[in-house]
Amino acid sequence: MGAFRSTRPSRDYLSDALALLAGWTRDGRTLWRSLPLDDTQHAALTERIKVVADALQVSPQIRRQDGHTQIRLGSPDGNGPTAGEVTLAARIEDAYRTVTERA
Repeated sequence: MGAFRSTRPSRDYLSDALALLAGWTRDGRTLWRSLPLDDTQHAALTERIKVVADALQVSPQIRRQDGHTQIRLGSPDGNGPTAGEVTLAARIEDAYRTVTERA
């Protein structure tokens, strides 16, 4: 019995995964998201992001502006988004839900 092989062209699994992440925008080679958070929630989310980012060896750009936490993954001159960056985006969504449920 042989393995089944599809004759359809392979799909970009990272784009498929990104499509499931509501709120994230792909801007060329970067992913970004803006989240409405207060200062305490921002601090809690940032700590969670740092732990996961270190494990995935991804360097997110995080900044606070006008009551929002802005997150950018990837770089304009990179090859992104990478699998690690898409994974981090999904983990950020989980952390965001956890942080905002405590409020």
